Amino acid sequence: REERLFARVVIDASGTWATPGPAGGNGLAALGEKAAADRITYRVPDLKNPAVRARYAGKRTAVIGSGASAFTALAYLADLAKSGDGASTKGVWILRRGISGSTFGGGEADQLPARGALGLAAKAAVDEGHADAVTGFRTEAIERDADGRLVLVGEDGRRLDPVDEVIVLTGFRPDLSFLDELRLSLDERLQAPVALAPLIDPNQHSCGTVYPHGHRELSHPEQGVYLVGMKSYGRAPTFLAMTGYEQVRSVAAAIAGDLASADRVELTLPETGVCGGAGLFDAPDAQEADGGCCAPAPQLVQLGAPAAVGTTAERAPAGGCCGS
Repeated sequence: REERLFARVVIDASGTWATPGPAGGNGLAALGEKAAADRITYRVPDLKNPAVRARYAGKRTAVIGSGASAFTALAYLADLAKSGDGASTKGVWILRRGISGSTFGGGEADQLPARGALGLAAKAAVDEGHADAVTGFRTEAIERDADGRLVLVGEDGRRLDPVDEVIVLTGFRPDLSFLDELRLSLDERLQAPVALAPLIDPNQHSCGTVYPHGHRELSHPEQGVYLVGMKSYGRAPTFLAMTGYEQVRSVAAAIAGDLASADRVELTLPETGVCGGAGLFDAPDAQEADGGCCAPAPQLVQLGAPAAVGTTAERAPAGGCCGS
């Protein structure tokens, strides 16, 4: 049975979980990626599940990605390699950029301790020899060899040694297909609301240097429609859950008619850790290579007028290199 529901306001908080990014280094699916789908997963494998554990135990697995999900997968594979049933398990970490001081995040200094621990676990996996890092590699194709194993081919022509499995953890993208008939104003690069896009651009911001924002930046020409949460960030990987909570509070206040509360955005963000995206982050500058400079103390921001939202004076971290 089908029916239509009519509403004064629509808040789309559907997330991006169902639309993972592909393996291709150019943002497109790698050549042969679909044909190799039986050996590729786009989720961190649950190695507590016996069937999943058997799939990776004793195998050589490529992990494509550089964020928290990739850290988790590398740590899980390392744990499997240390166990009795997965002694020959090996990870191959595929990175589009090089390894620098900030690759593994804030570590013990990360203001989100669990995220810092993930980075340290991934570093340990590499340092202990359970995973080999392949840097500066942008996947162009995935081929099968004569034994049915997968060979990753880079845009520069490099061919990596065969692997048994591939875990693609390259972020997520919003599903906009069911919003086709709505008048949305989206940035052509990030697929985020136009007013929000420059505030979250991964070429300029990490998670903690994203400027405070609320209902005004999240609105669209279609009156009463808001995209919130991870979906509001489009392709940008700089989203933190606490940002989404504040987005929803602001939007709910605006719907209730309390614009004073809706325009007052109060948010404290941890500025250490890894959550940079593509673009400039693929070629870290000298400061980032030396360990990064994006670790000033978090600060409480109270904005009384929407005109102040997004101004550098209100949010730029003191001495930071990633917030302006």
